[in-house]
Amino acid sequence: MFLVVLQYVQPLALIDQALEAHRAFLDRQYAAGVFLASGPLVPRTGGVILATGVGRLDLEAVLAEDPFAQAKLADYQILEFEPNRAAPGAEVLLRPEVARSTGP
Repeated sequence: MFLVVLQYVQPLALIDQALEAHRAFLDRQYAAGVFLASGPLVPRTGGVILATGVGRLDLEAVLAEDPFAQAKLADYQILEFEPNRAAPGAEVLLRPEVARSTGP
C-alpha cells in the first residue's frame, strides 16, 4: 500500500484550472481499483492519495498521467507501508492474509 503526498508547486489559480482534469484522472484510478481514498491537505497546499494493488513502478507510471504532474503543478512523495491493523469496518485496507488473522 502507498501513501502519496502531493505538494503544489504553482499558485492555486493554476491548480484550479487543472482540477476538473485531475478529478477525472482520480475517477479513472478509483474505477481501476488503484486508489482507495484521496483528498486535499488542510490548509490547501497539496493532497493525499491512498493507493494499492500496484507496485511502486506501476504507481509512478499512473501518477505520471495525472494532469497535475503533466503540467508540473505538484511534486509527489510516495511512501510505501504494510498495514497490519485496521479499525472495524476498514479491513479492506489489509492484505487478505492479515485480515483473516485479525478477524472476529
